[in-house]
Amino acid sequence: MKILVVYYSVEGATEALARAIARGIEMRPGCEAVLRTAPPVAAQSGEAMPSVPESGAPYVAKNDIRDCGGLALGSPTRFGAPSAPIQHFLDGLAAEWLSGILVNKPAAVFASSNSMHGGQEATLLSLAVPLLHHGMVLAGIPYTQPELRKTTSGGSPYGASHVERASGNGLTAEEKILAEALGRRLASLAQVLATAEI
Repeated sequence: MKILVVYYSVEGATEALARAIARGIEMRPGCEAVLRTAPPVAAQSGEAMPSVPESGAPYVAKNDIRDCGGLALGSPTRFGAPSAPIQHFLDGLAAEWLSGILVNKPAAVFASSNSMHGGQEATLLSLAVPLLHHGMVLAGIPYTQPELRKTTSGGSPYGASHVERASGNGLTAEEKILAEALGRRLASLAQVLATAEI
């Protein structure tokens, strides 16, 4: 089963979360993580963007959405909201919404910010709203995951998160564990929901 992990990252923090979630997904037998990035939004409308990113995951395509058994969606935090490329990606899913191809598939969200109170939870909730409109089933991180109570940086019951200034060296040990746990939970739910009659 393919689980799609879509993210946008500038400095690499959101990509690191995406990769940790992908590791968690692949810990579940029979599940494969498909990493994709949202293309940047051009500042000048006449400027053509490259068709393939210079590095990192390939750009997300419509067939990735159609073929996925679940979706993890992540963004850096911009004033407590998702980044423009992720919002642009979501805005382009009207046909997928009309066709209902994401209905009853599981979804999870993740975010990063540069400061401790940078709006990660607001970003996570903002990412969740359009997924609910698509009829997806949201997966968070339950408090039975002990690292959720131990973390002093990222991590939330709403989804995986990272605070760059709190660590300075990429994801903390707790942030990695929480992101992997979210990936495992998403993959497990995808397998259950694929065979459930809802």
